[in-house]
Order: sequence, then C-alpha cells, then structure tokens
Amino acid sequence: MKGRRSFYNIIFGIGGQILTIALGIVIPRLFISTLGSEVNGLMSSITQIVVYLGLLEAGVGGASIQALYSPISKGDKDGVNGILAATSQYYRKTGIWYCVAVVLCAIIYPLFITSNISRISIFAVIFLTGMSGAINFFFQGKFKLLLTAEGKSYVVTIVATIINLLTSAAKIALLLLGYNIVLIQLSYFIISILQMIIMWFYIKRNYKWINLSVKANYDAISQKNSVLVHQVSGLIFNNTDVLVLTVFCGLKVVSVYVIYNMLFEIVNTAISNINSGIVFVLGQSYYEDKNKYMKLYDSYELYYMAMVFALYAISYVLILPFMKLYTAGITDINYIKFWLPVLFVILKLLLCARTPSMNAINVSGRFRETQYRSVFESTINIVASLIFVKYYGIYGVLMGTIVALLYRTNDIILYSNKHILKRSPWITYKRWLINVTVFLAIIYITTNLHIFPTTYINIVGIAIVLAITIIPIFFIIGSIFEMRVCKYTLSYVTKYIGKGVNNKKR
Repeated sequence: MKGRRSFYNIIFGIGGQILTIALGIVIPRLFISTLGSEVNGLMSSITQIVVYLGLLEAGVGGASIQALYSPISKGDKDGVNGILAATSQYYRKTGIWYCVAVVLCAIIYPLFITSNISRISIFAVIFLTGMSGAINFFFQGKFKLLLTAEGKSYVVTIVATIINLLTSAAKIALLLLGYNIVLIQLSYFIISILQMIIMWFYIKRNYKWINLSVKANYDAISQKNSVLVHQVSGLIFNNTDVLVLTVFCGLKVVSVYVIYNMLFEIVNTAISNINSGIVFVLGQSYYEDKNKYMKLYDSYELYYMAMVFALYAISYVLILPFMKLYTAGITDINYIKFWLPVLFVILKLLLCARTPSMNAINVSGRFRETQYRSVFESTINIVASLIFVKYYGIYGVLMGTIVALLYRTNDIILYSNKHILKRSPWITYKRWLINVTVFLAIIYITTNLHIFPTTYINIVGIAIVLAITIIPIFFIIGSIFEMRVCKYTLSYVTKYIGKGVNNKKR
C-alpha cells in the first residue's frame, strides 16, 4: 500500500508539474509583454506578502502532520479525529486573523510603493489574492494535512493541477483580451472556490468516519509554535529576497529575480513532489520499526540527493539560452546576467539537498530543540541580504541567503546525524562531496561542448538528452560508492513491484 501510494504521489506530482510548466512559463511572459515588467514585479511582490500571511497556518500544519503519523500507522481513527478536531478549531480562529491581516496589508502596502499602478488596483489585487487563502483556513486545510500524512498527497496534487490549469487558462484568455489585473485576480479567486468544493466532496465520500466534534487533542499539536519558527525560516529563504529587492532596487529588478527564480522553482517543485511522495513512508516507519527506518532513510538520502544535483546540473546548462529566447524583445530591463544562474544553483542545492536531514528532524518531532537554530539562520539571512544588497544589488540578496544557508545546512546535517540517526555526519558529508564532484565535472564538460540551443524545440531536445545522460551518471556513481544501500533499494523496489503484479493477477 505504501509503495503504491508513493508511486502515485510521484507520478501524479511530476505529471501535474509537466502539465502546468508550459502555462506557468507563458503567463509571466504575457504579463511582461502585455502589462510590463513593473506589473509582473508587483504581482510577484504581492504573492510574497500573501505567503507571509500564511505563516498563521504554518506552525499547526507541520505539527499536525507529524502528530498524525503515529495514529495513522496504528489505524487509530479516534486518535486521528482528536488531532483533526484540534487543528480545525485552530484554523477557524486564525482564519479570522488572517482575513483581518489581508485587509490591513491591502490598505497599507500601496502607501509605501512607488508605482504607476493605481492604489485602488493594488488594494483589489492584494484583497482577492489573500481571500483565496482564507478558503484554506476555513474549509480544506485540515483535510489536506490528513491526506499528506496518509500518503495521499497525489489527491491534493490532482485537485491543485486541475485548479492551476483552469486558473492559467483564465489568466491567458483575459490577458489576450486586454482585461486589467484586477479582473484577472478575480478569476483566480472564483476558481479557488471550486477547489474547496472538489476537496469537500472527496472527503465526504471517502472519509465518512471523520468526526470533528470529538474532544480536541491539543497536546498532539503542542509544538505548533516551534514548528512555526522553522516555517518562518523556510519562508524567509523563499520570499525575503523579493521584498528586499522591492524596497531597495524597484519592481523591474524584482521581475528579473522572479523570472530566474520561477524557472528554478519548476525544478524545485518536481523535486518536492518526489519528496512528498516518499516522506510519509519515512514518517510512519519511524514509529513502526526504527531499523527499517534507518535503511529507508539511507536509500532516500542517497538517491534523493543524486536527483537534486542531476536536475540542477541540467538547469544550469540550459538556463541562459532559455532566458535569451524567453526575454527576446523585452527592452525595459536587461534579463541576461551570467552570475545569476551560478548563485541561484548554489542556493537551490544548499536548500534542496539538505531536505533528507531536515525531514529526519521533522519526522522525529524535534521542533522545539532546533527552533533557535532556525532563528539564527533567519537573522543571518536578513542582515546579510540588507548589507549586500546596497553594494551588489540583485546579487547581494542571493549572497545573503547563501551565507545563511551555509551555516544552517551544516547545522542540520550535524544535528540530524548525531541526535536522531545516531551516527557519524561523515556519511552524509561523503554523499555531498561525491555529488558536488560529479556536478562540477559535468558542468566543465558541458561548458566545453558549447551547447547553445537557439529555439525552444532545441532546448527541449537537449534537455531530454541531458536528462537521459546525467541522471543515470549520478545514480550509478552514488551506487558504486554505497553498494549496501544500492542492494537494499533494489530489493525494496522489487518487492513492491512484485506486490503490484500479484495484486493485478488477483
């Protein structure tokens, strides 16, 4: 069952990503060409504000998922209901504060931004974007957490993909017809309501045993505030750069940053889908069988890191050729900057490849013990970014984030290995060293091959060739250095494939 769910999570996650990539790339280009870089930068800046408002939910979300692993692994429905009841009550209370915060931001934000866009329009866009998030608090948030903990994140992915496709189609149509940004965001809000309806019907049909009127188990999510600290740290890395650039460099520079980040986020989302498809297995195994958990963790860390380095190597090779095509004809600001891909790749590798170690902390529930480390990481990021942005502009905010990541990534590796996995951190560091060496060798070789695709079709073709070549290289080299982990992984995968074949025969 777990193997099948992991398979569904990964396949539907990647499939949904492929379906939305094309539309996700087209829309920012349409915004820039139709409404200008300033509007594109404004939309990205507003998105970051709404993400920060989501911090009201972040702590209880992570704490609830971690708390649900244990009762789900034991089939304890009463335990699940108690946690969901506590989560639901918390969501209702914070949902009200969320709505108040959205209105305040919609009023205050236009007063501090210099823009040719009217303040009324900015107010309306923030309000509509923020109110879409309110749906999550009042209706579907708790159910998404249950599906994630159960290993059914593919259901959430399918629904989100449908909504994303409808939203993207509506935005493209309205942009081509010449409608303004307010009406475009209104369409986004209306379609978000549809997502709530679909999720409600699914839960009503498949989880008839859910009862939110039982006694709420607040103790199970008592670490929500500690989880919140960790979530703040993650959001700072993903969103502070845009806000700093908005204040110090202007919305056009924000647009440059956002376009590069958007392309790398496509890779990051694909990687996150793989992680989401597997992490619930680790979470439940941690409370079932620690020996099995350790074996699964080694397989997960070895091959997850290999996939991360492989995908970002491919991205680095193709990012500038793609940007030249994507921004052709746009003259209000220069989008072709050689050092941006270098800094972005370093940042993403430090952020993504540490995920296995971070998941060990999350699964074990060590939120309170590590919260102050996250605070220190956030402080380094903010201070360094504010200092560097004055001297290096867009490069400075990336440098500030990298400085913070260098500290925290090492801290996470050391803590998870010593205190949770009870082993030497050298095991993880060795995997980093091998992947970094292979990564640099591939970049050196591809640079000397002078790969300069001139059309989108060329880029897709080269990406396929690189993927077929580079991904196996990382996997094979990683396996050679760790044959024990390789053999266990093959036996684990073979076992679940065999189960799937037998089930089909029946």
